[in-house]
Amino acid sequence: MTSAATIVRLSERHPQLTGEEMLDSLVPPPQFDDATFETYRVDEAYPSQQDAKETLQSFATGGSAPVKRGSLFSFGRKRQPATPETKPGVYLDGGFGVGKTHLLAAIYHAVPARRKHFGSFIEYTALVGALGYKNTVDLLSGSALLCIDEFELDDPGDTMVMTRLLGELVRTGTRLAATSNTPPNALGEGRFAAQDFLREIQGMSDSFETIRIDGVDFRQRSLDGGAVVTDDADFLSALGAACDGGTASEDAFDELIAHLADVHPSRYIRLIAGVAAVGLRGVRQLTDQSEALRFVAFIDRVYDAQLPLRATGTALNDVFSDEMLAGGYRKKYLRAISRLVASTHA
Repeated sequence: MTSAATIVRLSERHPQLTGEEMLDSLVPPPQFDDATFETYRVDEAYPSQQDAKETLQSFATGGSAPVKRGSLFSFGRKRQPATPETKPGVYLDGGFGVGKTHLLAAIYHAVPARRKHFGSFIEYTALVGALGYKNTVDLLSGSALLCIDEFELDDPGDTMVMTRLLGELVRTGTRLAATSNTPPNALGEGRFAAQDFLREIQGMSDSFETIRIDGVDFRQRSLDGGAVVTDDADFLSALGAACDGGTASEDAFDELIAHLADVHPSRYIRLIAGVAAVGLRGVRQLTDQSEALRFVAFIDRVYDAQLPLRATGTALNDVFSDEMLAGGYRKKYLRAISRLVASTHA
């Protein structure tokens, strides 16, 4: 019989994180500690996966990425012959669950350098917020590689900061590798007046060679149906089984959503420190965009930590409204749903 879990409440935690701790934490999530190109599972039905793997292996060991597909702003046109031109960065574009983060971590591990960093887009912008722009540039200058997972431009401020930061680092010899569900020329589309920042987006995307990765969500290949909904009567026993009698969190969904507004997303990883499973009571559909985006950022940290998730109420695959799923953040929400479903089956 599984022992009862030790229960903590995430909504009662107020984690702090210094700039130095943020910098030290810029490494691949634990689930990708051993990610290599050899362990990347290519789906033979999608040849672009093997092509991407080979191109990224060359990038990781040989320097810059060869330009094979023309300008990023001619994305989708017929592939152009290779030219001698090279770019300092690679940009992995594809749907959720095709292994982009695995390949990004494989690049990180394969690059033979001591000074290299791996973090989500939000972690880099948070670093600038904590240390200031100049201090961040000083700390990252001289790095051989910057890996940026889930590259998104959700507001003009982020556009300007990341454009300047990456531009300065590239000029000092830093190479870049990034993943996203959105081609660089479409960043910010549907979220703010991207046309007003076209010059900045163009300048940033000029540093990247886009590598398309097609495929189906690997998280859904072995899962049937949607997210698992736990009965109220079975909730605590399900949590205890999920964490094997260890420590689990238990929060009312609305209380956690409200608390996330008071914690910077860069500190969400500290919210779940020491927790072996996450429990949510009374899940409901979210209709507020800000609440939904904070929940997405939280679920990213839960998924990265490979924590099982148990929840009552509305199925988590229905947590985002139809209006949200039809809007500018559609791909973010679909990725989160994929991760939520997988976490409830864990």
